[in-house]
Amino acid sequence: MEEEHKKNNQPSQHQSQNKSQEHHQHQKSPHQTQNNVDGKNLYDRIYKWLLILPAILLIFSIIYLVQFNNKNGDIIFKDVSLTGGTTVTVFDGNIEIDKVKNSLKAEFPDLIARGISDIRTGKQLGFALETKAEPQEIKTALEKFLNYKLTNENSSVEFSGSTLSQGFYKQLRFAIILAFVLMAIVVFVIFRTPVPSGAVILSAFADIIMSLVVINMSGMQISGAGIVAFLMLIGYSVDTDILLTTRLLRNKEGTINQRILGALKTGLTMTLTAIAAVAVSLIIIYSLSDILRQMFTILLVGLGFDILNTWITNTSILKWYMEAKNIR
Repeated sequence: MEEEHKKNNQPSQHQSQNKSQEHHQHQKSPHQTQNNVDGKNLYDRIYKWLLILPAILLIFSIIYLVQFNNKNGDIIFKDVSLTGGTTVTVFDGNIEIDKVKNSLKAEFPDLIARGISDIRTGKQLGFALETKAEPQEIKTALEKFLNYKLTNENSSVEFSGSTLSQGFYKQLRFAIILAFVLMAIVVFVIFRTPVPSGAVILSAFADIIMSLVVINMSGMQISGAGIVAFLMLIGYSVDTDILLTTRLLRNKEGTINQRILGALKTGLTMTLTAIAAVAVSLIIIYSLSDILRQMFTILLVGLGFDILNTWITNTSILKWYMEAKNIR
């Protein structure tokens, strides 16, 4: 009887030990999970520090543009379509553009020479000169270099007055400001919260400012088409920011980091696809069209900065905000 009683007690003791171990493991698991989150997730520890890089770039860009404006009277280099001047187009594919430019540069320091090519074959069809000088001045100097008279059959001369060009530039500048203000209003209406809305607007603003600095450093003289490219850049900048903010604030599935990762995959796919398309287009038309080359260059630079400002600046601000407000 005693042996049977011991045998009956052995399973119960074994079950007690198992229950005790399970209870002990159950008590340890929250602590272990907390250690995994706090101690092993690198992004959670450094995401605030990541804001330093875009902050430095933005401060540098603003200081640069202020100094640039004080030196040049504006925040961009403008071509003759925005300042006023003369454009002479010569339909002669046998002339070397560099020789024309070097010959006339001393007399016309602001001279810009560009080739005109067949968009299908790439064959040079002629060239165009832009300068702030009067039409007769540049035409006479060019005829002297070419050793033949310029007529309506072999050339064209266009002149725009400074008043008209400056008025056109003011309208384009107003269009960009208006578009940015309307974008900001729409963002505030959508999210109705100052910090997330401000982060979207800040990221778009940083994209424009940083791109502008790079374009100025390259010495590019911006035309009306370049202004339109900056206008397009506002739309490109905002779409991924709105995607990110919507995923984080309105999608309650998963943790904050999981939602960030999901938005990152979608957003980067969108941006990298756009970059690939713009880059290929830029390569194809690089020597064929100055207008398209300028537009695609501005868009390519802006999309690059959009990756930085969306997935570092905006993401870090939103994550910081959600953790401070205990939004899950």
